[in-house]
Amino acid sequence: MTTKKELKELKAPDELQKLGQQAVPFLEQHGKNIVLGVLAFVGIGGGVALVGHIQKRSLESSMYQYGAALKVLDREVNANATAPVKVGEEPPFKTEKEKDEAIIAKLSSFRADHKGKKTAANAALPLAQALLRQGKAAEALPLAEEFLKESDPSDTLRPIALETRGYALESLGKLDEASAAFDKLSQENKSDFMKGMGLYHSARLLEKKADLNGAMKRYSEVTASASESSAARLAKERIALLAAKGIAVPEVVAAPVAVDAGK
Repeated sequence: MTTKKELKELKAPDELQKLGQQAVPFLEQHGKNIVLGVLAFVGIGGGVALVGHIQKRSLESSMYQYGAALKVLDREVNANATAPVKVGEEPPFKTEKEKDEAIIAKLSSFRADHKGKKTAANAALPLAQALLRQGKAAEALPLAEEFLKESDPSDTLRPIALETRGYALESLGKLDEASAAFDKLSQENKSDFMKGMGLYHSARLLEKKADLNGAMKRYSEVTASASESSAARLAKERIALLAAKGIAVPEVVAAPVAVDAGK
């Protein structure tokens, strides 16, 4: 996320202070005739500085509260926990469902209290994921799209947001849109894993639409373009299953499938 960047900006020297330091020798040279005009400018600038200061303090407070809200994600799930809870710590959740409900409640409340702020957009992604796990794809989709709209193109969580959007579209039965979302995931990312996962999901949807030959071809693209990734291992498993159904295996993946099948 962009938290580090924002914090860096908060620590940057105030530009109005720089302007004020530069104005002193200027005033000494040009005297009283310009004093009133400069004071008027400084008055306006001071107002801008005050607003900027308030916004920065608000941002600091918002990021602190966002960090506090995210702590719910770190709480473990343990239905059989018997150890006493330490002072200041929350007890483990009994089920994953209970944890997701807590995440949804906490982040929904946080977003309501911080509308329009960067942290609210950041919170949209973990909230979307929790809603999706609860089967609420229609609520999750706009949140994933909000994160993608507001996030920086270099945001390290952007691939996760693209994948989340694809899952939500798939859950809503919008397979063509979901496929396009997964294709974008493979196109936007340079890492073998995320590129491979984009292709893998696209192949999975072709298989879901009964285009088995198309799916086989796409799975083969995963093994060719991201051969050392976990996505490639998943693709090889699907290739082997499709081959068992009589679907022709492209030459590019014939050898890897034979090796896997012999294990």
